[in-house]
Amino acid sequence: MISTAEFRNGAMIEIDGEPMEIVEFQHVKPGKGGAFVRTKIRKLRSGNVIDKTFRAGEKLVEPDCEERSMQFLYRDDAANEWHFMDDQTFDQQFFAAEQVGDNADLLKESMVVKILFFKGEPLTVQLPNFVQLEVTDTDPGVKGDTASGGSKNATVETGAVVKVPLFLEIGTVIVIDTRTRAYVERVR
Repeated sequence: MISTAEFRNGAMIEIDGEPMEIVEFQHVKPGKGGAFVRTKIRKLRSGNVIDKTFRAGEKLVEPDCEERSMQFLYRDDAANEWHFMDDQTFDQQFFAAEQVGDNADLLKESMVVKILFFKGEPLTVQLPNFVQLEVTDTDPGVKGDTASGGSKNATVETGAVVKVPLFLEIGTVIVIDTRTRAYVERVR
């Protein structure tokens, strides 16, 4: 059980058998009446964010979630499946594109990711915060383009398209922040 006093961003709760993650919360103590906690919570299965209010001191169930480290093996385009292998048991599992999420196009073969399971059902795939990928297609750089200038689209080895500075060329390995899908730096 988790009390509303123990709420923090990222904490997980279960309401009506549905696992949810607290996105933000605020303790409110009005001048009249009892204290309460206003929250924004994200349903882990669907990704929907809802507003919910709890009485101060209310206890909620913590979901039966397990996080496993798994290695990405390959993508089966014909079946639209993503295959992963458990690092501990070496069991292979496959997931549909919806289960992998929006950053599926940043997955590189043999990349280790964290997968959150709820009662044996996979919910989310969490990539490392930063990944190194090679630029495979972009407009050529022009002499005089600077780091502080504009940006252009670049396709990386996994097929994802990201914004990069004008001076980057094909074959450059770059670091991408998977949380924002933003270019961070080039690898030297």
